[in-house]
Amino acid sequence: MIYLRLFFEFFKAGLFAVGGGLATLPFLNDIADRTGWFTRAQLADMLAVSESTPGPIGVNMATYVGFTTASVPGAIIATLGLVTPSVIIILIVAAFLRAFRDNKYVNSAFYGLRPASTAMVAAAGIGVMELTLVHAGEAFGLSFFNWPALALAAVVLVLTRWVGPTKKLHPIVFILASAVVGVILKF
Repeated sequence: MIYLRLFFEFFKAGLFAVGGGLATLPFLNDIADRTGWFTRAQLADMLAVSESTPGPIGVNMATYVGFTTASVPGAIIATLGLVTPSVIIILIVAAFLRAFRDNKYVNSAFYGLRPASTAMVAAAGIGVMELTLVHAGEAFGLSFFNWPALALAAVVLVLTRWVGPTKKLHPIVFILASAVVGVILKF
């Protein structure tokens, strides 16, 4: 029964998470709340692992959840659940896209999906920021923020967006450097 539930939960995420792997985060939050398979703190860890391993984030996270929930078969089933809707939709779109390529309604629908995808990815990003940069349960004052994590995030943001020589570096450099800083500062 757990295998069927894993497939169904990740099938729903794969069907409605328009915008890529980060768009699956709201669905994973919902899965965490409803199933108890993992906590939101574990979700942040899963995101870190998924970001630092090869492959699509959503697939990595489905595999991780499936594995922690039901071992190797669970990992396979959750991953298949996540990618099945995409495969079906891509096959349907590929079959009909040529016929509807210049259709104004199809173009409008794709244009309308862009803001929805942007909002879902932004919501996921805000959720990760809250988990990482803010201490839960504390109200006001300096202890509200995780200052070392906030400083590291600010430095990485500046280096990847506005400093010419470093913004050309591969993202793995920043991931590895951040992991080293996390170990050194123990946060």
